[in-house]
Parts: sequence; structure tokens; C-alpha cells
Amino acid sequence: MTEDAFDYLAITRLQAAYGDAVTRQAWDELVPMFLPDCPVYLDLGNGSIVEKIGPVAIGAFIAEAIARFEFFEFTIVNATVDVHPGGSHAKGRLYICELRQEREGHRFTTAYGLYRDTYGKADGRWCFARRDYSSLARGAPADGTMDVFPIPGDAP
Repeated sequence: MTEDAFDYLAITRLQAAYGDAVTRQAWDELVPMFLPDCPVYLDLGNGSIVEKIGPVAIGAFIAEAIARFEFFEFTIVNATVDVHPGGSHAKGRLYICELRQEREGHRFTTAYGLYRDTYGKADGRWCFARRDYSSLARGAPADGTMDVFPIPGDAP
């Protein structure tokens, strides 16, 4: 296998490990996945951008956001990875779907989103160096009500 293929595999494993940790709400497992000063920008579709710095802050933000759900699962719909020549950094897009059921009323909802990521290496392993998240749609598909947001361009 080429170095590019190893890098691609390592980054897709990072993406999957992130989804697994978020689903299990294992917030401490996020720490080695991020560079310590990694900025995360979240466009939740309400006209403002939320900024969090580092894995502890993003874990706390997600924990608070999903506390209302009795069931929550983070799923990867599709992912791209582009390792730059030399293998020092990479970029990618991660399309996701959140399956969730509200604790109160047991209403099942879904949310779709897109992470536009920059990856860097720390101690020889790939980490998130920057994340730009955009909500794409959310609501209750069973009753046909979904809020839909535009897909952002490639540049964060």
C-alpha cells in the first residue's frame, strides 16, 4: 500500500471513531482525535455560527445539545478525503445523519449535516485540525416536516 492509502485509511478510521464516540457519548475519547487548539465552527441553520475550540469544548457542546434525546446515533452517510502531497495535512467532507428520539414525547427525528474538515498530524497520527459543520436538514421524516438548508461551498 502507498503512503497515501495508509493516510486515507487512518483518516477514515478517525472519522468512524468520532462517530462511534459521539454515539456512545464517550466525550473523553474525543481528546486524542483533535489538535488541542482545533477550532470547530457550527452553522446550525439559525443565522449564527457557534465557535468552540478544542475537543473538551466541542464534547461539552454536543453533550448539552443531545441531552434531550433518549436515543441518539451518529451515522456517516458519505465521506471524502484528499491527502495533500507530502502527507502533512488533508481535507475532507463528512456527510452525516443523526437518528434520535426525544425523551419527552418520544418523537423520532433526523438531522443531516456536513463537516468540512482539515486534518493534521500530531505524534504521527491524524487528528482534526479544523472542523466546519453545516446543518443540511432536520425534522421528523415520518410526518414529512423537514427544515432544509443550502449545501455550503467547499471553502469554510
